Amino acid sequence: MNKIIQEDLKFIIDSTIIDWNRFANKTILITGANGMLASYMIETLLKLNEEVLKDKPCIVLAMVRNRERAHERFKDYLGDTNLFFNYKDLNESLDFGNTIDFIIHSASIASPKYYNAIPVDVTLPNILGTKNTLDLAVLDTVESYLFFSAGEIYNHMDTLNVRSCYGESKRMGEVLCTSYHHQYNIPTKIARIFHTYGPGMSLEGGRVFEDFVKNVVNNEDIKLNSDGSAVRQFCYIADATIAFFKILLDGENGQAYDVADVFEKFSIKQLAEILVNLFPEKGLKCSFGEPDKNYLKSPTKEYSPDTTELASLGWCAVTSIEEGFRRTVESFKKENNCE
Repeated sequence: MNKIIQEDLKFIIDSTIIDWNRFANKTILITGANGMLASYMIETLLKLNEEVLKDKPCIVLAMVRNRERAHERFKDYLGDTNLFFNYKDLNESLDFGNTIDFIIHSASIASPKYYNAIPVDVTLPNILGTKNTLDLAVLDTVESYLFFSAGEIYNHMDTLNVRSCYGESKRMGEVLCTSYHHQYNIPTKIARIFHTYGPGMSLEGGRVFEDFVKNVVNNEDIKLNSDGSAVRQFCYIADATIAFFKILLDGENGQAYDVADVFEKFSIKQLAEILVNLFPEKGLKCSFGEPDKNYLKSPTKEYSPDTTELASLGWCAVTSIEEGFRRTVESFKKENNCE
């Protein structure tokens, strides 16, 4: 197993703000299991079984679309009797024939490079997928339901701009959560996720921090087709994972929480410079130019997240941007794999 991820899992399980025993003998459904956010939650639960729950393990139902990718991502757990993969279409009605205690709906196409190419495919998991998982929550009377939304829901978007397919469908997913909570008393919680990075993230997703990490891993100079002035908050995956579990277990029903590290706020230019400076032995450089005319710009304005409500639950991020991105780059190096 990847050494960096092993360390992250220990860090997560050692969190004192979460009562991990609440997962004892429970069944947790997690959609979008191949994604970085969901896979960290799955690995945390499986590690929890080994270290904490032991004779009262939880069962993890992982919903995925790509069987081969799932078997590669979870190759270290294929023999785990508490992990089950499901390849059902999330856009169809769901019934697993057994009681689900917790639902984490993470399935979503979050890469900007797909918003223009397959907007329908981007939209459906956030609307139909949310409806179907909420219907399952009604059927099984779940203890808690967590929907992964996005910071992009802030500010109204032009519905005639195809780039709005992601943000507007996330907004509709939130409306469904609110409606099911109101009408069926489903204990829904919403995590509005901002820029989260770490081991296991795609280096082909097209988001700027993914491109930067890819550059550094491949010993390439960072070249950005902009002046790099846009500002973002960057949250390391281990910190974010603790937040997700805390919201699932202790968040207020029917409420939404911004998940971001408000203290790690940097411009894109600063991030590029930080990454280059983290690995001086590579001798890399960064440059900035004119915006790419073919780039599909986000229809929303930059929004500063408010983590006050999440902080009231006892959560705070502790990983600096330097430490987080160093760990991320190191995680992609073969020598960190215990194979």
